[in-house]
Amino acid sequence: MKIGVYGRQFNHTVIPYIQQVFDCLVKHKAEVLIYQGFYQFLKDKLRFPSRFTVFKNHDELVHHHVEVMLSLGGDGTMLDTVALVRDSGIPMIGINFGRLGFLANVNKEEIEQAVQTLVARQFTLDVRRLLQIETSANLFGELNFGLNDLTIMKRDTSAMILIHCYLNGEFLNSYWADGLIIATPTGSTAYSLSCGGPIMFPQSGNFVITPIAPHNLNVRPVILSDENELTFEIEGRSPKYLLSLDSRTEVINPGTRIHLKRANFDINLVRLNNQSYLSTLRNKLLWGIDTRNY
Repeated sequence: MKIGVYGRQFNHTVIPYIQQVFDCLVKHKAEVLIYQGFYQFLKDKLRFPSRFTVFKNHDELVHHHVEVMLSLGGDGTMLDTVALVRDSGIPMIGINFGRLGFLANVNKEEIEQAVQTLVARQFTLDVRRLLQIETSANLFGELNFGLNDLTIMKRDTSAMILIHCYLNGEFLNSYWADGLIIATPTGSTAYSLSCGGPIMFPQSGNFVITPIAPHNLNVRPVILSDENELTFEIEGRSPKYLLSLDSRTEVINPGTRIHLKRANFDINLVRLNNQSYLSTLRNKLLWGIDTRNY
């Protein structure tokens, strides 16, 4: 099996776990491909397989016919991996070296078992929908899609901003708030959840619009089908605002129109046979945990 490996720079305390990942890949006779930036960071710190390939970008990843992408890090690293994989359909799995590890849900202590199961192809694919944006300034270029969420935020002032929202061209609402989050079901357990948004199951086919600190008691998160298209316009005292798409951020001007819709491709997450979405909710977010039940 051809397995690509992606990661960011790390604290040196996790180097032994990264070494274990490569040792397990060699042990189970996987063909290893390593992202160039990650290799440059690690080349003086690890024993690498005797044979491996370095790749630089999405095109080379596809050219080498990688079968699975292994993301080493936290959820932010997984989002970077999504930007690398794009619409290739290559399945992804994350080993968590960060804190929560909701997307990267394989623990460091499970490396040996996870690699063995992966190479034996004992897994299923969890298909996740993405959102996509369009702006006249072509913000984010080819990376104008997100697995988690799009966030519109104030930038350099304490004053609230006013965000006008349109649903399929019809006026929906004007939000007086610090910002607005539009999340996919995958992203519903991230920033949106922190701001009071609901948990949406991965296959629900929805977006949720969650205001950040709204100045209206009657404004609450709203769920709508991802078959709809949304448009946003921003007003406020600041000359600049922030637009965040997963882990990428751009500065935008007032009057910029942002169009959002479901992306025309999906992402495949690897789910090992001992994992489920419900178990991840309970173990990572302590969802539904009540000491009276134990």
